[in-house]
Amino acid sequence: MAIRTFREHTPKVGPRAFVDRSAVVIGDVEIGEDSSIWPLTVVRGDMHRIRIGARTSVQDGSVLHITHAGPFNPDGYPLIIGDEVTIGHKVMLHGCTLGNRILVGMGSTIMDGAIVEDEVIIGAGSLVPPGKRLVSGYLYMGSPVKQVRLLSEQEHAFFPYSAGNYVKLKDQHLAEGYDLPE
Repeated sequence: MAIRTFREHTPKVGPRAFVDRSAVVIGDVEIGEDSSIWPLTVVRGDMHRIRIGARTSVQDGSVLHITHAGPFNPDGYPLIIGDEVTIGHKVMLHGCTLGNRILVGMGSTIMDGAIVEDEVIIGAGSLVPPGKRLVSGYLYMGSPVKQVRLLSEQEHAFFPYSAGNYVKLKDQHLAEGYDLPE
């Protein structure tokens, strides 16, 4: 079963959202309207909360987790993801905060306490270290990431296009009858 209750927290899936049957969504998780969770993705809100905004797509094989509260981090870190975010294949997000209209390239890792402001592109295979802040309007690449350049007008226009493209694709999957697991 892809949607699992843990410690009395049952994931909440918004209207017209899509969760692939092979994905696993556990615990204190909320997935926004028109968002999509694709095959073999793990969204594990077992020791803190995960919030995913509207029109956000989490691609195949990604792992989304939190930082638990404990003696080394009294409050822990939830995982917060904004609206119109495209998360590439095999991305690792761990106890970080992502704003709106972001592209996270395939195979990237964003660590505990990192903050990614609105309208940022993170190149494939990048590492955002713990506590790092990526400011709005730039392309970041590397391991660890470095600010490369300002985004072009075309790149800014890509954010809503990408979000809309994945909304259409998940709608096609839903129309085929491939809906939420029972």
